[in-house]
Amino acid sequence: MKAAGRRFALPRHAGGALLLFTLLVLVAYPLILLVYGSFLSDTPDQSRGLTLASWTNALNSPGMASALANTLKRSAVTELIALPAAIMIAWLVARTDMPGKKLLDTLLWVAFFLPALPVLLGWILLFDPDFGLANQFVAKIFGPREPLFNIYTFWGIVFAHMASRSIAAKYIFLVPAFRNFDGALEEASIIAGYGTLRTLWRIVVPMLVPAIMVTAIISLVHSLESFEIELILGAPIDFYVFSTRIYRLIEQSPPLFGAATVLALAVLAVMLPLMIWQQRIVSSRNFTTVTSHFRPRVLRLGRARLPVFALLAALSLAITIVPTTCLVMGTFMNLFGKFDLDVVWTLDHWSHVFGDTETLAALRNTLIMGVAAAGLGLLWFPAIAYVTDRTNMPGRILLGLLAWLPATLPGIILGLGLLWMFLTTPLLAGLYGSIGVLIIAVLIAALSTGVQLIRSNLVQIGRELEEASYITGASWFTTFRRIMMPLLGPVLLTVALLTFNSAARNVAGVAILATASNRPLAMLQVDYMVDGRYEPAAIVGVLIVGMTLGMAIVARLIARRLGIRTH
Repeated sequence: MKAAGRRFALPRHAGGALLLFTLLVLVAYPLILLVYGSFLSDTPDQSRGLTLASWTNALNSPGMASALANTLKRSAVTELIALPAAIMIAWLVARTDMPGKKLLDTLLWVAFFLPALPVLLGWILLFDPDFGLANQFVAKIFGPREPLFNIYTFWGIVFAHMASRSIAAKYIFLVPAFRNFDGALEEASIIAGYGTLRTLWRIVVPMLVPAIMVTAIISLVHSLESFEIELILGAPIDFYVFSTRIYRLIEQSPPLFGAATVLALAVLAVMLPLMIWQQRIVSSRNFTTVTSHFRPRVLRLGRARLPVFALLAALSLAITIVPTTCLVMGTFMNLFGKFDLDVVWTLDHWSHVFGDTETLAALRNTLIMGVAAAGLGLLWFPAIAYVTDRTNMPGRILLGLLAWLPATLPGIILGLGLLWMFLTTPLLAGLYGSIGVLIIAVLIAALSTGVQLIRSNLVQIGRELEEASYITGASWFTTFRRIMMPLLGPVLLTVALLTFNSAARNVAGVAILATASNRPLAMLQVDYMVDGRYEPAAIVGVLIVGMTLGMAIVARLIARRLGIRTH
């Protein structure tokens, strides 16, 4: 056994060193450029130098305190509602005999893949205080009155997050861990006299702390950098958060990149304690739930089976079919939200979008970017997770920290750091303007989520499975391919789809790096929305949804052919 350990130590450490070098170049170096840029500003003699002016301007910027308070309030409210709901839904789907689990799982995947901006247009068409369909319906029944629904409020913003990705994303992150939970632990709890719900909260949830912690922290990071929903719904009520404040600084003329970078570093400072906390939790306790004696268990809900299914089915349909129907309906409207025109419906917007060569070019760029990023991610992310958690390589802690850093930076600031890197590094300057730049940006944007999801599932797999493989004479590569990869199959499939999804819908991370030659569909959609052309913007959103859902179907067919369980 010692010989086997010595045999595989060298290639693991050599590969780990290469991974560490890659992250130092693609993550640490742009971060250094960001820190340097935060101190770079004009000096009194009109030259560029290192000063504290950017820090002073950012900290004294009007509305910064309220933006911080709004960010914390909105994030806290959303997380306190969404995380327990996602835990309960993941447990019901993965561990109980509730009927219709495949249908619910599919609907929640659909909810996750629906892009935020087009879906938001669907909710606006439904809940706008002036022309919303829900308010018009209420007025027809009860007569003219004050609008009952108004999406342009704090609770409207919270609702938009909950109904778009908040619950669905947490479910996607958590359900593989719940499926890998050994049923013997639940059986022992029930035999000891614990009820089903008490077993969930006292046994299952504590054992799944790594997956839950990673999900909670990633969700909090996304809340801190949330941009699109607050930009559209918050502006009319002067509700600004950190991300929209950063965006305003960059949109000024001239752009205040220094002050915006300061705010990005402030977000990083807030997230560092959470990163350290999560690392300590994962490393200080034993969370193994998949061993050579692994045995799944299905809990019986009894009479609650049908009522629970009906409730979850209503929720799933409400966050998928309803906004999608409104979205598609908006693409056929002559003027978005206007039902009192002589001619309400038209096909002209579809004809224009599909007759535009820029649409076909953006579609091609998106497909290339998504497929390439997902494929490279399946090689890169598991390797980083494995070296971090399964080897004793010097520097593995730094490797894990670097894998977390991209999640702590708003996408538009990370894109700025990458832009500086590509323009100031001779070996990389030739890549600017190519699709390769966007592929790198998407990989870095998806790095934290992908690696942490794999790590949270990796810690559940007992090391004796690898040791048994080594004893039989299998190589490290064979062991990883034949033992680890099948066990990690569901989460790897999730990571691949998440990476493709990120490539298809990412706006902030590629906005600064996109040019006329490599512009993806997401940026074409933004251009339409900036021009106030919501109908073609919704059509592009429908294209993105169709693309991501199509890739999800293809991935699941491949997984079924390879014998990887996805339900």
